[in-house]
Amino acid sequence: MSLYDKNISEEKKASLEFAEQSRETEWKHPSFALQIFHGKVDWPLIHPFPAQPDEDKRKGDAFLQKLEAFLKSSLDPNAVDQTGIIPDSVIKGLADLGAFAIKIPKKYGGLEMSQVNYSRAIHLAASYCGSTAVLLSAHQSIGVPQPLKLFGTEEQKAKYLPMFAKGAISAFALTEAQAGSDPRRMTTTATPTEDGKHFLINGEKLWCTNGPIAKVIVVMAVTPPKIVHGKDHKQITAFIVETDTPGFETVHRCMFMGLRGIQNGLLRFTNVKVPKENIILGEGEGLKLALMTLNTGRLTLPAASTGISKWCLGVVRQWSLERRQWGTSIGEHESIALKLGYIASHTFAQDALGWLTCAMADDKDKDIRLEAAIAKYFCTRHSWRIADETLQIRGGQGYETQASLKARGQHDWPVERVLRDVRINLIIEGTSEIMRLFIAREALDPHLDKIKAFLSPKTSVTEKLTAAFHASRYYFLWYPRTWMPFETRLPEMDARLNPHNAYIQRTSRRLARTIFHAMLRHQKKLESKQAILNRVVDIGVELFVMAACCAWAGYLIKNKPQQDNAFDLADLYCRTAQERVEGLFRSSHNNHDRQTLGVANKLLAKEYEWLENDIVKQT
Repeated sequence: MSLYDKNISEEKKASLEFAEQSRETEWKHPSFALQIFHGKVDWPLIHPFPAQPDEDKRKGDAFLQKLEAFLKSSLDPNAVDQTGIIPDSVIKGLADLGAFAIKIPKKYGGLEMSQVNYSRAIHLAASYCGSTAVLLSAHQSIGVPQPLKLFGTEEQKAKYLPMFAKGAISAFALTEAQAGSDPRRMTTTATPTEDGKHFLINGEKLWCTNGPIAKVIVVMAVTPPKIVHGKDHKQITAFIVETDTPGFETVHRCMFMGLRGIQNGLLRFTNVKVPKENIILGEGEGLKLALMTLNTGRLTLPAASTGISKWCLGVVRQWSLERRQWGTSIGEHESIALKLGYIASHTFAQDALGWLTCAMADDKDKDIRLEAAIAKYFCTRHSWRIADETLQIRGGQGYETQASLKARGQHDWPVERVLRDVRINLIIEGTSEIMRLFIAREALDPHLDKIKAFLSPKTSVTEKLTAAFHASRYYFLWYPRTWMPFETRLPEMDARLNPHNAYIQRTSRRLARTIFHAMLRHQKKLESKQAILNRVVDIGVELFVMAACCAWAGYLIKNKPQQDNAFDLADLYCRTAQERVEGLFRSSHNNHDRQTLGVANKLLAKEYEWLENDIVKQT
């Protein structure tokens, strides 16, 4: 939705303005994904694939070996699912391993591992017990350690980071009952005391993972507004809160469809007194902190999702060979074989995308806000489908619980638990719908930056003319290049991947033209045309994942001869992705969006209430 659209409500406009003020506005470092949306495929940013350094890998291997041995010997994930409790002995054992301080610098007692190794740990844990993976990731990806590493003062780091190295658990309190994706609706307040040395926090936070067992929490709260151009501007500030402070309480532990072992709750703050020194980054910078923390924080979801997909791949491979129907193994039936091909190729794609984005995160010279969002969006969607297809292939035994299967002496793969656990990944840390909007906004940013002065009612005629002149000069040169039929060949890329390389480059330019044409057609209203933006985003996502697959396959073929057949997986994924991309382009011109939206509007207006007849209605 455009800030300059006269048809939007003042409330919606205020929310958009608030979110816009908090986002990163500069692109200080290159972004491969951003350029894809603008007709350029900058292969040197990802190819040759940024492989993990040998020494870093050895360090990670040693930790993963200890982590796997501990999980297998000390944790029963099915018992966690049944009881809703991760035993204290397991939490202590994880702390002794340093699992709550994987990325914390050694000088504070941590392991000081890379993002790649941290993601490998979450990848491993998620393949075994989703609740345990969430315990570790909610603490380290978005909990106190990450924002402290990014923005904390030396005093804050020295006080709190050693606590986490010893096993203290943290959490991140942002969401409220009426404030999810729209932080302007936040009502939790932090009021300065008369002496100005403390703040009193009052309010409630919902769905705070680890909250009921955390020792320290980052709390987002509304601080006194600032006057900008004669108007009050809402300020959201991030505070470090120790949960033994008087006035803090856990009101309710939330229980869910899956991840039954996570500690997630409704937290209440009643005059919780926090020193001013506990502000992270600065007053009014809380939402900015949250958004920047999520850039790397989101990367644990691709890691976890891929770990789950690999577990599913192992289950369907074994079951499809063992289960026989009509005289042959079910894997030899085409209907099942097609599912197996999808699972294998899309697990490979998740692997490629996940390790690429983690390597980018370790490389401080790349901007990963788009890459991380795409990885989260893509991997969570396909791991959910892979888990669903795994249950379908397993049939009735997929739907049956692990305990029941074990009692009958059958393979007790807990597929139904995994399906329940993985579903939340499409919601947490940005729903798939919000991810699409975020990706669209960031992808359009270079265009909007060139024309925002022209669109804004606050700019003078002279400024509008100047902006129009500069934009026209840029597009006069840029637009013809999107039609030029050239492809850069990469001599170091496996020749079998060249057709996909050419397609990615050609289609990137086509996507850039499509976006430009949509901007010309819809102008200020484009940001509200979510059906159009969704297709644009999905095309860009597919192209980025195709590129990641080509780079990853090229690395494996060259460096791991026993994995030369990685080409088969990359080739199948790219061919499947091309079909989806071409379908998206076709549906841009031939769709039923208007009819669908019309039905939705009538549904909301209760015109189809008759369709709800003959059921037991919920009140």
